[in-house]
Amino acid sequence: MTRADLHLRQVLAAMAGPAARPREDQTAAVAALVDQRARVLVVQATGWGKSAVYWAATSALRAAGKGPTLIVSPLLALMRDQVSAAAQAGLRAATVNSTNLDDWDAVFDDIASDRLDVLLVSPERLGNAGFARRLPGLIAATGLVVIDEAHCISDWGFDFRPDYQRLAKTLVGIGADTPVLATTATANSRVTLDIARQLGPQTLTFRGSLARSSLRLAVVPGLGALERYAWVADALDQFAGSGIVYALTVAETERLAGFLSACGFEVAAYHGGLDTAVRQGIEDALRRNALKAVVATSALGMGYDKPDLAFCIHVGSPASPVAYYQQVGRAGRALDDAVAVLLPAETDEQIWAYFATAGVPDEQRVGKIIGALEQRPQTLVELENATTIRRGRLEGLLKILAVDEVVQRDGSAWALTGRPWTYDAQRWQALAQVREREAGLMRSFAGGAGCLMRFLQEALDDPDPSNCGRCSVCTGRLPGPGARPSAERIEAARVFARGQDVVIEPRKLWPSGVGRKGRIAGCNEGRALAFADDPGWAEVLLPLFTKADGPAPPQVLEGVVEVLGRWRRSWGPRPVAVVPMPSALHPQLIRSVALHVASVGKLPLVDPLRLVGPTPGVDAASGAKVAALLEALTLRPEVEVPAGPLLLIDARYRSGWSATVAAALLREAGATAVLPLVLHQLP
Repeated sequence: MTRADLHLRQVLAAMAGPAARPREDQTAAVAALVDQRARVLVVQATGWGKSAVYWAATSALRAAGKGPTLIVSPLLALMRDQVSAAAQAGLRAATVNSTNLDDWDAVFDDIASDRLDVLLVSPERLGNAGFARRLPGLIAATGLVVIDEAHCISDWGFDFRPDYQRLAKTLVGIGADTPVLATTATANSRVTLDIARQLGPQTLTFRGSLARSSLRLAVVPGLGALERYAWVADALDQFAGSGIVYALTVAETERLAGFLSACGFEVAAYHGGLDTAVRQGIEDALRRNALKAVVATSALGMGYDKPDLAFCIHVGSPASPVAYYQQVGRAGRALDDAVAVLLPAETDEQIWAYFATAGVPDEQRVGKIIGALEQRPQTLVELENATTIRRGRLEGLLKILAVDEVVQRDGSAWALTGRPWTYDAQRWQALAQVREREAGLMRSFAGGAGCLMRFLQEALDDPDPSNCGRCSVCTGRLPGPGARPSAERIEAARVFARGQDVVIEPRKLWPSGVGRKGRIAGCNEGRALAFADDPGWAEVLLPLFTKADGPAPPQVLEGVVEVLGRWRRSWGPRPVAVVPMPSALHPQLIRSVALHVASVGKLPLVDPLRLVGPTPGVDAASGAKVAALLEALTLRPEVEVPAGPLLLIDARYRSGWSATVAAALLREAGATAVLPLVLHQLP
């Protein structure tokens, strides 16, 4: 028995019991890493045992006196599971990430003293100046480099991240004597070839079938937003065990979790915006079956380890079959039967389009950034004002430029490196075409175009696709509540959705460079009828913003009155008047709501605001928006502003700057408070 095979058998026995036997490709991959110091790519289905390869290789290399293994892992949840799995395999592991800065010195001391077998880091650490200073010494001491979820280093992967490209440039260029292992369960042929190219021409690839015999896949098409909520609730009544319900947005996870809780289920919402301790608590509660379900974004995906996860429901479709396969792979790893159900949504393609373009650099915007930095290094706030690019988009572009080594951090500012940047139109056009093809595949999958498991296998270029005989297309049967949920649950979903308070938090500080400074005397806390793709109102509100302007329908007016009824308990002094927001797009809609509110509340409607210039674009930076609004919005000199609290009525609320500027003008004219009330708050 070879050294590699011995350590693999020991690791498998520790992790899966003494009866566990290595797979042929596991043995070959470990031998290549340990004996040949090779570059290895493993593309195998979730549950195949990819982690056993790097734990066994680490064990063998450490026994031979080599340094610790460096694992680059994309998610905190995944790293936490890997630290526990390493301990189970008899290895000492630790992580350095953005949440444990105070532990870094102790961890690096353990590496220097050879007390640590495995160090896990996120790819974002490679862009951190403090970590970068330690990187040369760390690489010199490393015995094995592991790139987990390696599809992230490929432009063509479903979850490409710029920092992973920095990883490819930094880590895979290390000495030839240091083996490198890349692993993923979600790579088609294009992604596999791209990863292997980045690892080097001598890369050994081990790829097997991606079929999951334990999964029963199903698609339930044609449900409306409220029906999808009701279907999930009915399914939780019927499905055994615990599982994950995936949603495409943070707002959807919070809303759906709230509804399921109201139905009496033990559930929790999970997304990247939660504190680390909260996320970890939810992960642990699901693992021990203290929760029936976690309603999650893709933040709870790659690598989360719960072998007995019994079901996976998607409320809305991921953007590609590869992403969908990755997420349903959480279920049924140690079960003979697990259910994975897709409930496609009518808003899916809008969300796909947003995320498809979010990571693509815009040539004109990049030109603005480089032009501004040619003058001098600038902070993020200064760049936002100089370029008029909104903060989130600006940060994403800077990350791409930093990975391309066009810009770099200079203290708190950004500066040019001197390396030129050229817009690679061919690359980004090809990526857009790939994303469109993936969207087309997802449309076909949701339409039930053949065996669902075979469809996923073929989408991932599985070498041996076959019909599963278990999915809803093969059997003609749908799980849980079937094609349609109960009428009682649909009504419960409607009552819940329309009874939620959507709170508008006021802007607090003026952006720099607009002629106003410091704290804003503007809006008070406000309310919206609906937020984002609110299931209770989406179908009613959408026509109001996509068709010709007109008055609000009766059910919207009734909904606004219900919002006011709940809100009035926290008003303080009662409003003395209603003020409509001037609008170039929705003047009739806004005025109809304002008139109805004034009539119901027995309040005067006053019209002191007017719009005299163009309003800024939705993608402009805060400073540019406020500067334009201060020019465009004015007070009518002939209209007296009442001295008291005012209700400010508008159609939509996105950045909040329109309402903020209007409220500031009203406050300066004598209003004591301005309470914004809008139909639709956008994320």
